[in-house]
Amino acid sequence: MGTPDPIRVFLLDDHEVVRRGVAALLEAAGDITVVGEAGTAASALARIRATRPDVAVLDVRLPDGSGVEVCREIRSELPEVGCLMLTSFADDEALFQAVLAGAAGYVLKQIHGSDLVGAVRTVAGGGSLLDPASTARVLERLRHAADEMPDRLEGLSQQERQIVALIGEGLTNREIGQRLYLAEKTVKNYVSHVLATLGLQRRTQVAVLATELRQEDAVRERTRPAAGPGGGQGGQPRRA
Repeated sequence: MGTPDPIRVFLLDDHEVVRRGVAALLEAAGDITVVGEAGTAASALARIRATRPDVAVLDVRLPDGSGVEVCREIRSELPEVGCLMLTSFADDEALFQAVLAGAAGYVLKQIHGSDLVGAVRTVAGGGSLLDPASTARVLERLRHAADEMPDRLEGLSQQERQIVALIGEGLTNREIGQRLYLAEKTVKNYVSHVLATLGLQRRTQVAVLATELRQEDAVRERTRPAAGPGGGQGGQPRRA
């Protein structure tokens, strides 16, 4: 029986010393290999696309952006890559945004080395590192947002809502027409009405809105079973 392939990890942190320390720690585990690293959001996006790791360990705060934005883009383009947020600060807002972006975990840099290795293994295996307390805060935030925010697609018919979702998947008018059995010109008219009803000017804005709505739905689905005592994640790291 062959040896399992090592877990491929990419590191993003603007401090080279931190990257070196984390890389050495993970490589020492034996079943993890660091396939790339970056110090900025821009370079990370290009390198992650090239290396296609199993797990991307992302610093939240970066000189040219945010690890959360990197997570959002990577999860949109490469959903098979698990994202683990690593930060020096316990920040509920960053936690909330990271979860919405599709992160599987959020840990502090003060975490013990063995726990970080365990966190990477958990994310590589498709697990989540959100402890029940963090999950409860995220769900409460989502409930408040739902109470305070009206239907973001208010005024659209069911057909138009389907078209919004398909625009979010990157389909052209012709492809949407084929999917919904509509003429391309009919789809174009629907899209024009969607833009006018939502007060938007560009198709790309509709795509962004559709992506945000899909991510919010995914968060609700992912966090629903987390009310139990850990959902099989016992022994995984919590806040240091």
